[in-house]
Amino acid sequence: MKALQYRQIGGAPELVSVPDPEPGPGQVLLRVTAAGVCHSDIAVMSMPAEALSFPLPFTLGHEGAGTVAALGSGVTGLSVGDAVAVYGPWGCGTCAKCAQGKENYCLRADELGIRPPGLGADGAIAEYMLVDNARHLVPIDGLDPVTTVPLTDAGLTPYHAIKRSVPKLVAGSTAVVIGTGGLGHVAIQLLRAMTPARVVALDVNDDKLALAKQVGAHETVLSDAAAADKVRELTGGLGAEAVFDFVGAPPTTATAAACVAVEGDVTIVGLGGGTVPVGFGAIPYDVAVTSPYWGSRGELIEVLNLARAGAVDVHVETYTLDEAPKAYERLHDGKVNGRAVILPNG
Repeated sequence: MKALQYRQIGGAPELVSVPDPEPGPGQVLLRVTAAGVCHSDIAVMSMPAEALSFPLPFTLGHEGAGTVAALGSGVTGLSVGDAVAVYGPWGCGTCAKCAQGKENYCLRADELGIRPPGLGADGAIAEYMLVDNARHLVPIDGLDPVTTVPLTDAGLTPYHAIKRSVPKLVAGSTAVVIGTGGLGHVAIQLLRAMTPARVVALDVNDDKLALAKQVGAHETVLSDAAAADKVRELTGGLGAEAVFDFVGAPPTTATAAACVAVEGDVTIVGLGGGTVPVGFGAIPYDVAVTSPYWGSRGELIEVLNLARAGAVDVHVETYTLDEAPKAYERLHDGKVNGRAVILPNG
């Protein structure tokens, strides 16, 4: 089969031919319908050799959806032909966090060498994908796989981040979304669906700010050195009750810290290497700063339910498997408006 792989440190993704996978005991083979492209992939491919804790090559794609092609021995609850989405942050399944469905926070993943598909293990940008356990598959139940597949990360990650701040986002409150690309434009929709807060979107790109407005942002602000002052102006000097940074670079984390309100939340989701200093006088009183990772299996089900209710609609660009390297080039150059989705089987 064809697969898009990361094969050498610092190299570009390569389309290669690899053997068709076969499911072993407890495993499920998917014929991939759709696979998402993400900045996290670029972050991994930018790491020096000493920073990588897993071997190359591996197939890219940590957002996957497909139909069940074959079942390994012992698999129950699924049938060939079922349409499913893949829950990406695989864990051991037995530790205290996994027992709660929080495999994104598995306590033994590093010890056992468990890696998410597309981020160390073979992922979804291929004609077929091997899934280690049926518990990592969620029925799509009639949803369009092309617009649904980004929800496994670009929907689940902001949902998990926002859910924690919902009690603070009451009527009259303000939520700031920094970076309105793949995750950010979904976060805006989730905030509108889950809270009555006013949503202020920040980005450096006019097209992405236009998309932010289109999907529900009440206000858009150019993300520059004056952005935090603009947010404070919009909030009568008080700042925002919650700030979600989907870029995470030093300039944006500085903006996040500068525009959060007393007792507010700063949530750094992006992988840009920025930090927020915490200490008396460094940020407003009683601000909570967190850096979450992905979301739980139960939360993925909740996100898909929001999609069924029409509350979330991901803006996508589609590419064939042969065009997948081009999708990564466009993402790297900041030209993808929304989410890039690969269709490995047409």
